[in-house]
Amino acid sequence: MPVLNRIADYSAEMTGWRRYLHQHPELEFDCHATAGFIAERLREFGVDEIHEGIATSGIVAIINGQGDGPTIGLRADMDALPIEEITGAEHASTVPGRMHACGHDGHVTMLLGAAKYLAETRNFAGRVALMFQPAEEDGGGGEIMVKEGVMDRFGVTQVYGIHNAPNIPLGKFITTPGPLMAAVDTAYVYLTGKGGHGATPHETVDPVVAMCGMVGALQTIISRNLYALDELVLSVTQVHSGTASNIIPEEAWFCATIRSFTPEVRKLAETRFREIVEGHAAAYGVEARIDYQLGYPPTVNHPEETEFAAEVAREVSGAEAVDARANREMGSEDFAYMLEARPGAYLFMGIGPGAGLHHPAYDFNDEAAPIGASFFARLVERAQPLR
Repeated sequence: MPVLNRIADYSAEMTGWRRYLHQHPELEFDCHATAGFIAERLREFGVDEIHEGIATSGIVAIINGQGDGPTIGLRADMDALPIEEITGAEHASTVPGRMHACGHDGHVTMLLGAAKYLAETRNFAGRVALMFQPAEEDGGGGEIMVKEGVMDRFGVTQVYGIHNAPNIPLGKFITTPGPLMAAVDTAYVYLTGKGGHGATPHETVDPVVAMCGMVGALQTIISRNLYALDELVLSVTQVHSGTASNIIPEEAWFCATIRSFTPEVRKLAETRFREIVEGHAAAYGVEARIDYQLGYPPTVNHPEETEFAAEVAREVSGAEAVDARANREMGSEDFAYMLEARPGAYLFMGIGPGAGLHHPAYDFNDEAAPIGASFFARLVERAQPLR
């Protein structure tokens, strides 16, 4: 692979950064130590500006190129997950119950590698804005950064991001124009009936039976309300009720994740969800309270920027290692907010075989970091060439 030679020289250093970050995971917006480590590296590289405390613990760093030109944004997420690591690696998490199970330590490392190269070579016009974002997994740090005005404040004209992909060949890039990842909504349903003895159900109003009816009926939204060629996932992921085998409980609750790509399907899912729950509640005689939370919007790539990013990826990994018309997927990503604010593209990059994302045995493949860093660096040089 034509990894930039100078970035290849950083490989051992990048591995050290990544493994340090892996040992010290932080959650959500509380990424202050991670941000401190990043800022220290950026100062060593000699970047021109470091703006800290964005979205609580985020960073935007500016590197000036040679001459006038626009500003291109590159983003890496910093936060970890509340998972107990089981890799047994020497660089395993030192924080009980937390680990980088999604590879954000690798994302930070790739952007740091690109930052070091770009600050050293400055073979581009205009500026690059390096955006290190907290709270991608939970909290929507990308939305907060946009709301705090990073795009306008730093004059960002286009924005790009990468997510690592286990069990995809090392260095293979996958993306597509238009929707790449889904919107994600979460619904909690709280049911109240009348509890009593399990031997006398006629004296109770059973919320468990009502909940079971609702869970089954909700699946008909996809099979009977949705056009067959549209896309929707509705998964009930938790059901809770009861304390003993001979007690009919007073209360029950369940929750579901709902994932879609278009506003029309998203609205249909919510409308029918509410109608089914409320209708079943009336039929079974229970009270139902619905907490329906709209989450991240779909991640929608801009066609022109997606094709440009694919061209750069082909330069780095070869034409056969880039799929620029891949299937979209039902996962979600708060980079969506940045793509709503500015044109750009999001890509997946293969890191080879291993445990999947959000698995306690996951670990980022350090061989992937120079590839991602080279992609980021060439993206800047190609987007804003010297005249």
